[in-house]
Amino acid sequence: MLRFLIEKEFKQIRRNSFVPKMLIGMPLMVMLVLPWAANQSIKNVNLSIVDNDHSVFSERLVNKITASGYFNMTDFSSSYPQAKRSIESGDADIILEIEPEFENNLVREKVGRVLISANSVNSMKGGLGSSYLTSILTDYTKELTKENRQLNNNSQLSILNSQLLFRFNPHLDYKIYMLPALMVMLLTLIAGILPALNIVGEKEAGTIEQINVTPVKRIVFIFSKLLTYWIIGFFLLSLCMGLAALIYGLVPAGSLLTIYFFAGIYIFTISGFGLVISNYSNTLQQAMFVMFFFVMIFVLMSGLFTPVASMPDWAQKITIFNPLKYLMQVMRMVYLKGSDITNMLPQLFALLGFALFFNCWAVISYKKSV
Repeated sequence: MLRFLIEKEFKQIRRNSFVPKMLIGMPLMVMLVLPWAANQSIKNVNLSIVDNDHSVFSERLVNKITASGYFNMTDFSSSYPQAKRSIESGDADIILEIEPEFENNLVREKVGRVLISANSVNSMKGGLGSSYLTSILTDYTKELTKENRQLNNNSQLSILNSQLLFRFNPHLDYKIYMLPALMVMLLTLIAGILPALNIVGEKEAGTIEQINVTPVKRIVFIFSKLLTYWIIGFFLLSLCMGLAALIYGLVPAGSLLTIYFFAGIYIFTISGFGLVISNYSNTLQQAMFVMFFFVMIFVLMSGLFTPVASMPDWAQKITIFNPLKYLMQVMRMVYLKGSDITNMLPQLFALLGFALFFNCWAVISYKKSV
């Protein structure tokens, strides 16, 4: 009986002119376009420089900033008011003003002053751009200090050499961080929205009445739909992981079995949630808008763009009830850190609880009436 119900579901999907195209086109769009668009690494910060010294030291500082690759030099202004107008017009994001006698003050007083003014309308770009600039200035100061000590032949003094080691994402490529999360978002959209439209679509088409007059039990009927989208979800996940490996060279540091294990639980969870919405909806429009509302909340409060730890306390408490958050954590941990199941027991128990709750609710809420 179950085999024939699953066959019926796949026939309905195949007969739909739009769904098969979406199942192929959507993963391609998510994996090929979104990793480049949903990129929060800040580069190409427009910088206006006011060099009031025009010395060797100031020119060397400007060259070091230019060589960093984070800044675009929009102009070299002759005065701060002129540079300020470039920020007000939107041509510059940050102003760096180098004081007069910058070189002399560094040599005589060991202190050189610069002013950093950032446009904080875009707080992330202004804040990170200022941090990049401050880091470059710090590194520049270390270089001058080291050269000064070598020139003075002061063997009693030593300089502290620091080296940054970035674990799990050594090149700070934001796409590597986003790709596993985008796979989870795709599973949510496909394995959540399609089930939400399934039963209510059969209600509108009138085919649900043919099921209601058969001896098929509610649990078997619901499980056939869950298993159908479980298979589709695995296909989409495999396709996304293949594209990530082929195009971006990103392969999981951990086990593929761990990914499929957690993804299988999550697909049952989000598909069960979609079937619950479908059971309570009377029209396709109603089911679509209700599911869209919840998907938006799930995605925005999952840590996809904003880390959960950076959210207010009340928002962090709400994310406890977001199943999307847990699989997103799992995918990033397995892909980047190579974590195994023992390192992700909280996520495992949370997803199992959600799966049991939503699927039991889906069976109970389905009313088989003749």
